[in-house]
Amino acid sequence: MKLSIVSTLYKSEPYINEFCDRASAAARRLVGDEFEIILVNDGSPDRSLDLAVQRSAADRHVTVIDLSRNFGHHKAIMTGLAHATGDRVFLIDSDLEEEPEWLMSFADQMSQCKLDVVYGVQEYRRGGVFERWTGALFFSINDALSDFRLPRNLVIARLMTRAYVAALVSHQDHEFIIAHLFQLAGFLQEQQVVVKHSLSPTTYSISRRIQMAVRYLMTTSTRILYIILYFGLSISTLSALLIFFYIFRYMFSGIGVNGFTSIIISIWFFGGMTMLVLGILGIYIANILSETKRRPYTIIRDIHRGGQSVVSTAQDRSSSRPEGVSH
Repeated sequence: MKLSIVSTLYKSEPYINEFCDRASAAARRLVGDEFEIILVNDGSPDRSLDLAVQRSAADRHVTVIDLSRNFGHHKAIMTGLAHATGDRVFLIDSDLEEEPEWLMSFADQMSQCKLDVVYGVQEYRRGGVFERWTGALFFSINDALSDFRLPRNLVIARLMTRAYVAALVSHQDHEFIIAHLFQLAGFLQEQQVVVKHSLSPTTYSISRRIQMAVRYLMTTSTRILYIILYFGLSISTLSALLIFFYIFRYMFSGIGVNGFTSIIISIWFFGGMTMLVLGILGIYIANILSETKRRPYTIIRDIHRGGQSVVSTAQDRSSSRPEGVSH
């Protein structure tokens, strides 16, 4: 049985060598010498690429995929998974906050329960009060508005079968949150509680997290559109009833409607609601535009295997998926 270990590089310079050492040791305990480590350089601004290429030159198990620019963590992950050839694929971040040694316990649970996927979840979300509160708020909003429920406190680390990975990379969504695709692919999945360390500062700013949350909801939820429909229908029905009420009162009691305050408030309210609805629909339309362009997930500048640069292969697989599947 061959094992593939897939990770991405972004500001990972301090961790590469230790990560490769620990990942290699865990892999050898599980499958002997039949493993590969795939590192995807997602436009890292530090010396991560140089160190990874040096490691590849000294270790035939290490393959480095150098992307032409920063495409984002999740798209870099999908590129790495598309190049994995193992019967089992272990996905993990390279910053050592997720331990490569989890591979052993994940493999035990997968074998004992005959699973397709074992993934890690944190018992408690890491970070300060604000980070934990905003995380809980996102999951609550997601549960209320999204068509899919996500496991709480999910981490990237997971062990997957070949069949599951093939199904995962067959998705052709261009605007996606990978946690959604993890669930959407199905198969037999179980979680394992892990303790994620806090060794490095996060690269996800508040604005980026908000953007990801909005993107996730706008690309996975049809429930929001139904809420807009029902809200508009309710307002229209209420307005019609009020119109009939004022007409009835005027005809039988002679009491008219006067004053501009109520009119101005109504204009502001309905104007704001109109802009909100148009904004939501605009995001949906923008996502549709992005999907119809059919651009590749990522563009690969170079692939380094055992110190050899495989430029031609990189060009052939710049928008790669497993054979027969395209972006």
